[in-house]
Amino acid sequence: MKHFASRLSSCLLVSLIACFVSGSLAAQKPAATTNSKPATHAAADSALLHPGELKAKAPDVYEATFTTTKGDFVVQVTRSWAPNEADRFYNLVKHGYFTGVEFFRVVPGFVVQFGITGSPAVNKAWENANIKDDPVTQTNAEGTITFAQTGNPNSRSTQVFINLGVNGGLDHSGQGFAPFGQITSGMDVVKNLYGGYADAPTNHQDEITNQGNAYLEKNFPKLDSIKTAKITSPVPAPSATHKAAPAPPKQ
Repeated sequence: MKHFASRLSSCLLVSLIACFVSGSLAAQKPAATTNSKPATHAAADSALLHPGELKAKAPDVYEATFTTTKGDFVVQVTRSWAPNEADRFYNLVKHGYFTGVEFFRVVPGFVVQFGITGSPAVNKAWENANIKDDPVTQTNAEGTITFAQTGNPNSRSTQVFINLGVNGGLDHSGQGFAPFGQITSGMDVVKNLYGGYADAPTNHQDEITNQGNAYLEKNFPKLDSIKTAKITSPVPAPSATHKAAPAPPKQ
């Protein structure tokens, strides 16, 4: 599942890092020990094993609240910015995909990247569940959130990144990273996520995909993670349930 935020080939990953990261980012001091992480990492919703069934259309504007080991942040999504991405993100959040997900790439001044689950089975199910590209209608400004892609057409899947700086170079032809939302509160939390490993975990996306969070906890134990992510506005309608037929009158 290597991307610039999702399933990047090794060569493409190296070229992107060289292009956008080389020598321009300040080093970050090691962060303090993070709060306790979620006890479980595999999402409980069995629907996540069937990506083809998660095709609900997102509201025109909605908010998702992420509770992390460093605090909360809120993403406001505007569907008209990038409809395919907005719908995919809505379905992922609604079905608990991001519960337990770790922020495996935190490069200060550049991006925070996440979207590989702690469950190898779920990762496998989504490996080729790509969406069609959206045109770029918004710039990759600080605080915007964008789906990753490999550089190949229609290669976005589950990984996203939050821009920590002004990354307008990602807008252009040949990159075409299309923001679909923005952080409306908690950007200080996003900027405080542990970034001491920078790009190091990014080079191990195959291991993360195949071994889940067990690999990250063993090799990159200081990473922060998502405790819960929920659609908080508008509140999604509950799933339809079938009521039991009333008992017949007694005689």
